[in-house]
Amino acid sequence: MAPPRDTAPLVLPSRKIPNFKSTFAIPEFCYLEYTKMPFALTIPELLRRQSNWCEQLNSPLYAKLLAQAAENYENRGPLFDLLQPHATDDESSVLPLRLMGAVHGLVLEKKAPDLAAFYPSAGGHPSPEAWPAFLRTIETHTADLGSLIHRPVQTNEVGRSGSLLCGFGLIAARTKLPLRLLEIGASAGLNLRWDRYRYEWQSSAWGDPASPVRFQDAFVGNAPKIPPSIEIASRAGCDLSPIDATSAEGRLTLLSYVWADQIDRIQLLDAAIGIATTIPCVIEKASAADWLVTELAAPAAGVATVVFHSVVWQYIPAQEQERIVAIIEEAGRRASAQSPLAWLKMEPSEKRAEVRLRIYPGFEDRAIATTRPHAPSVHWLLPRE
Repeated sequence: MAPPRDTAPLVLPSRKIPNFKSTFAIPEFCYLEYTKMPFALTIPELLRRQSNWCEQLNSPLYAKLLAQAAENYENRGPLFDLLQPHATDDESSVLPLRLMGAVHGLVLEKKAPDLAAFYPSAGGHPSPEAWPAFLRTIETHTADLGSLIHRPVQTNEVGRSGSLLCGFGLIAARTKLPLRLLEIGASAGLNLRWDRYRYEWQSSAWGDPASPVRFQDAFVGNAPKIPPSIEIASRAGCDLSPIDATSAEGRLTLLSYVWADQIDRIQLLDAAIGIATTIPCVIEKASAADWLVTELAAPAAGVATVVFHSVVWQYIPAQEQERIVAIIEEAGRRASAQSPLAWLKMEPSEKRAEVRLRIYPGFEDRAIATTRPHAPSVHWLLPRE
């Protein structure tokens, strides 16, 4: 899948005109900052807004199904009975994607063979007949879907590893130490295995040439100088709803939230899950602030501790954000050249995602790159060291 190029500033949708275009697109997080607007969208508006995102982001199957789902809801069809109990859900819970993920899960479990005929993820081919099959699936599995739709969206997009690579490389180059990785909002921890993936750009590359997870054109224009090898001392993460990617249930959950007609993303995710089965990594069920209190209680000598996250910050409540900042800053004051602390983040900005880095001591917080929040297309901002 190729997200649209950055050609215009972000345009906020209005209450009356939910159709809009944005150059800042993240399939699994299509609510972004505009969900903080002072009104609540209706369920049909949410469905149509997500339909517009899917159309922009090369998922015509989901775009059509969501548009038809909105109409069915307004006509008080089966979608009304299924979704109406969620009319007051927070918009950041992304009800349309929870719906599509729940249905896709049934397809992947081979519980919806009629619909599978139109889902490329199950070997099918999209056609106008997908909608009747989709509706029959809703009617047949109302009880199952009523339960599945409560699950939070969890995609653990591994494309973000391609954007974070420049930060990890800079930390390793400056500290000359192995990296102790700590990811908050880690989901299944697939981005904690970033060193086992392959990154290629122009006439250069980094990572295992035999890796099944490959990113082409990771950097656009200038690229940083990344050490040939980066030693990982340890890797750990936390999440409010962690997923075990190595389990059959965890794999199914992750795959269900990838759009069914985007085979490239599905194959990339499946390859990353395969790597996860060979690289142990514990993801604790915990809030970011509580987890960091423990992990950063004392400096870790002989390693560079790296706290990192990607497209997570906006979903952390403001009060907890303040706690996290205070915890990291306090730990930073205790850091030294022998036990440095880095804070690496890839989060949305006005037009593109921004990769920012702070290293305690000696490297002040600054933007080091811009990228797309979904797939790597990194513009390096610093002089090449």
